[in-house]
Amino acid sequence: MALRYRPMQPKDVRECAGIIAAHPVIGARYGRMVEALPSAWLRLLGSESMITAVYEEVDGATVRTCGVGVGLFVRDEFISELKSAPLFWFGPELAKRITAGNSPALSDRETHEANSCRGLNVVVWEAIPTPAFAKRPDVYHVMVEAYRQGYRGFLLKEMITAQVESVQRLQWSVDAGGLFWNPVKSRYVKSLRIHAEKFVREPHIVGITRELEFNRLGSWIGSLFDYQPPELGFSRSEQRLLQAALAGESETDQELSETLGVSVPTIKKMWRSAYCRVTDRRPEVIPDRERAKTAERGKEKRRHLLAYLRAHPEELRPVSHRRLGQQPRVARRVHRAGD
Repeated sequence: MALRYRPMQPKDVRECAGIIAAHPVIGARYGRMVEALPSAWLRLLGSESMITAVYEEVDGATVRTCGVGVGLFVRDEFISELKSAPLFWFGPELAKRITAGNSPALSDRETHEANSCRGLNVVVWEAIPTPAFAKRPDVYHVMVEAYRQGYRGFLLKEMITAQVESVQRLQWSVDAGGLFWNPVKSRYVKSLRIHAEKFVREPHIVGITRELEFNRLGSWIGSLFDYQPPELGFSRSEQRLLQAALAGESETDQELSETLGVSVPTIKKMWRSAYCRVTDRRPEVIPDRERAKTAERGKEKRRHLLAYLRAHPEELRPVSHRRLGQQPRVARRVHRAGD
């Protein structure tokens, strides 16, 4: 049996919302707003601001859903609001606002702009396993990997994790690198002045900012703040093609055609366009000997390009092409504790 994750699809929404509704602690926080959760998720599904993961266990032909994760890029104003006293449960508040047409999530254009200059705020809406998998360490390992892959390559400014329901999951968030938000002092702190069990029973914030992370020894979550601006400038359609190819489930042009819903000639045209961008801006990515137009060389060109993109996920993130080449270079800084 193997565990895997994949993006949420419309057909998954009701089952995934049901995982939240059935949770004895988190579901109770929503009250009647849990009924709005499927509608809220469907409104944002497929947008640039929403990153999702459906966790599954695969045993031959049998596939079982074992958890769900949903995160949003949100406006600065919402971050300020949720960090101001009194704190509130932001899961049901997000469902309420989005279904009422007052979404704090960034639009696609806002996501492109923020990822090009100001940086993005991430709020993990929910990230929980089903009860049958809640005590399996390997499920949490997959959740960490999904989160890491989901946000690598973005210009991140602040990350706030889901509001957890147990001391064990709180410790998991802190071990990953999160700090406790103190609304009285209006800053993140390393330790609690109240018992952890009381902390998780009340609305709370655990998160980290780029500035704080760059002033301490690194954590695994802090590595997500490492960032280099993209150089290749792929179009959104080219990015979708390359993302599908990287996923590994669609390897041939025919399979990519079926996955993306476009013709095979269009797929071939997008590959040619992507190769031209690489040749013009980073010619060393594809060695000279691989550039000849033969079927075998075509496979090698694709292999070289995909290998480069695995190490440079920023090339597949939404960006304002108007600002491409004008972005500040954000280096990873590590200071000694106490500096």
